[in-house]
Amino acid sequence: MTNRSIADCTVNGINIHYTRTGGNKPTLVLLHGLTANGACWEGVSNLLEKGYDIIMPDARGHGGSDAPNHGYRYEDHAKDVTGLIHSLKLPPFVLLGHSMGGMTATVVASCKPKLLRGVILADPTFLSLNIQYEVCNSDVRNQHRQMLSKSFEELVADLKRSHPNRSLDTIERIALAKLQTSMAAFEALTPPNPDYKQLVRKIDVPGILIFGEKGVVSPDVAEELQQLNSKLQVEQIPMAGHGLHYDQPEHFAAIVGSFLRTITLDN
Repeated sequence: MTNRSIADCTVNGINIHYTRTGGNKPTLVLLHGLTANGACWEGVSNLLEKGYDIIMPDARGHGGSDAPNHGYRYEDHAKDVTGLIHSLKLPPFVLLGHSMGGMTATVVASCKPKLLRGVILADPTFLSLNIQYEVCNSDVRNQHRQMLSKSFEELVADLKRSHPNRSLDTIERIALAKLQTSMAAFEALTPPNPDYKQLVRKIDVPGILIFGEKGVVSPDVAEELQQLNSKLQVEQIPMAGHGLHYDQPEHFAAIVGSFLRTITLDN
């Protein structure tokens, strides 16, 4: 593991916290999902950092970033990403996003293609409008509120029971990230989300959609999206759920690495 640098950057009037592996290498930016943070990418970044300068920001309301009372729609998250990129003066890079971060990456890729060399979408929140309302009206917020009253040790024990095959290091990172997630961040669940089909159709850089056998994106949706955009590859990871990079980090990193090698990346 190389020495990571940890820093903060003022973007759109708030502080965005990020971790960076550094080095004179092609840049890869990793966007996490709701209730995660940049540190949750550690298992994947350890496998890829030898060849890439990896930047792992905490989204607003998560980790060490500021948590304003409002401003958590996908357009807001996308503006934070592009603001961070401009502030760091990054050359064209590859953007990888999981879940909420996957939808954010899709928004960025569809409207700012010149910033990117490619985009990797890891089981993004590509949900029908009906499912969006079901999720928004569920007790997910109340579950998180109750979880915030637990100790770190209690939450680790809960996660070990529900995900016995994940490494303890991964579980501890996830637990800490959940405890650092503001209730305001759940505004991201408010429908309607951006129309993911329209966004994918507009992406004009090489892309890959990676999804698990038991995740959000179904094989039918993946096939439909591939038909909408010929630049989009599709890869399914068997025996993986929505947290596919937690369930199978080596397999996930291998797919990402293979895709990255197909793209010509210049510093």
